[in-house]
Amino acid sequence: MRSIRLAAAALLAGLCSQGALAACYVVYSADKQVIYRSQLPPVDMSRQLHETLPRVAPGSTMVFTLDTYGCEIEINRLPGSTGYNAVGYVPRPARADRG
Repeated sequence: MRSIRLAAAALLAGLCSQGALAACYVVYSADKQVIYRSQLPPVDMSRQLHETLPRVAPGSTMVFTLDTYGCEIEINRLPGSTGYNAVGYVPRPARADRG
């Protein structure tokens, strides 16, 4: 009986922790307009934000939260391609041959 309770507690803890993994990333331009909103970060989060965010959108501010309300509708008006996703660098597709 005790092992069933422990298994149920472990299952409940596992289910609750899955919800904590979701996040919403919002980038505001210098004029305070939303230029990016998604559950995927627009920059490499393993580096400092002051190093990566100005390369993607100069003068911008990024806010992130565990609350995903409103994040279902993605916005991506970043100047140029970010080249990153939640797991790291994404290579660009090969260019078409112009010859």
